[in-house]
Amino acid sequence: MKTPKARTIRPRGTPWILGLIGVLVLVPLALILPLAAVAAVSGLAIVGGALLWRRLSAFAVAQEVVSKEIGVLSQRLVKLEAVTAALIQSRTQGSAADSSARLPDEAVKALDARLDAGIEEVTAEIGILSGIVRELAAVVASQDGDIARLRVQAQAPEPKPVPQAAPIRARPAPAATVPPETEPVAPPMRLVPRTTLPAARPSDHFATDADAALLIEAFDGEGLEVFLQPVVTLPQRKVVAYEALARLKVGDAVYAPETFLPVLERHGRTTALDRRMLQRVATIARHLQGRGSPASVSYSLTPHSLFEPGFLRSLGRLVSEGPELAGRVVIALPQSSWRSLDAEQAALLAGLRGRIGFVMDRPIDLRFDPTALAERGITQVKVAAALLLRPLDREARPDIALEDLVTSLARAGIRLVATGVEAETEVPDLIDLDVPLAQGGVFAAPRAVRSEVLSASPEAAPPPPPSPDPPPSPPPQRRPFRDFLRRAG
Repeated sequence: MKTPKARTIRPRGTPWILGLIGVLVLVPLALILPLAAVAAVSGLAIVGGALLWRRLSAFAVAQEVVSKEIGVLSQRLVKLEAVTAALIQSRTQGSAADSSARLPDEAVKALDARLDAGIEEVTAEIGILSGIVRELAAVVASQDGDIARLRVQAQAPEPKPVPQAAPIRARPAPAATVPPETEPVAPPMRLVPRTTLPAARPSDHFATDADAALLIEAFDGEGLEVFLQPVVTLPQRKVVAYEALARLKVGDAVYAPETFLPVLERHGRTTALDRRMLQRVATIARHLQGRGSPASVSYSLTPHSLFEPGFLRSLGRLVSEGPELAGRVVIALPQSSWRSLDAEQAALLAGLRGRIGFVMDRPIDLRFDPTALAERGITQVKVAAALLLRPLDREARPDIALEDLVTSLARAGIRLVATGVEAETEVPDLIDLDVPLAQGGVFAAPRAVRSEVLSASPEAAPPPPPSPDPPPSPPPQRRPFRDFLRRAG
């Protein structure tokens, strides 16, 4: 049985002829009677909407036909699968039977004939469906064009009545109408961001090409600086690691990554930023080792660097040049990057395990799989304190309680780090959740690393006097008595 062909839907010429006639009539009419032209355009829009609705209805009918055809095709495929299974079963039985039996051979020939017929029929069905799909694609494209043209026609007559409104205001010609037009002067507003470039940080900073050129010039020069912020244990507040934060100095102002990273992304300089920062991170880690500090130094990579050819291989060369840095240099990737790694990226990162530490930061939800993270070699998960202490949406909540989440991560050898801790009142709540590590301004603010440390050569011995570049362990702080009572309760 052959399936009927679906009705072909093609764009018709009537709407286009009507639209052409309407344009030829409306253009002179708009010059003579603008209001009448607006009314006529509204009428044409209604007619066009009706025609579009008619086309959409035809498209819905064609879609139903396609769905029926797909149902018939699925039935054919099921039938073909049954015939194939019967053929395989008969051949298996025929090989096990005696050679004198000829009836299975005849049955196999019959099944072969049925199989060939079924394959031909399914092939024909697939050809019909492919033609229907192509026609539907053409119809959808034409309808998109119709919708776009209707929007243009609906918006085109709007500026025409505006000239009519201008003389209406000009007839009374009051003198009071001039000051409202001169009060909102645009030039001062445009000059504000430029004059406050070194001090302020507006949202549209470095939006112009001239400002972006200044930033790129500072980046290519000596404007890139490294700040260190410690990661401490809770509740002892002992420094166990540092995070390297990039800062860019433009003139007298120092900017954070959220300000200059968009400009570097537009100019393709994010990978260069990561390369320079990792070299300085290795220098800082070597300096800390010379001072006898077991602390490691982490740096958050930009997701674009993962797709840069040869970048991940250069990480291995960076550590191979200094075997003493094994485990002291840690790279952090966002949660979205860890979830979207391809096979090549995962293999290259797996080859770096044991030489470079891995951290997952910038999470979008708390649905962690500790086993999968441990298999990737991740030893720390950095989560903002706001995600741990504030109510979350249902999509971002973990499947288990937060206390159990910290425990499950610890069982897999992963330590949770609460970042962005800026209030002393948040510390007792984090301790109640058994969060082992924390980072934020309440413990120590980021401090700049001196240029002497960054310019030291790898072969040079560490200087005998201790350098105050990395932030020291914060002194013990007095906690409010209310927090003590919360802990005791």
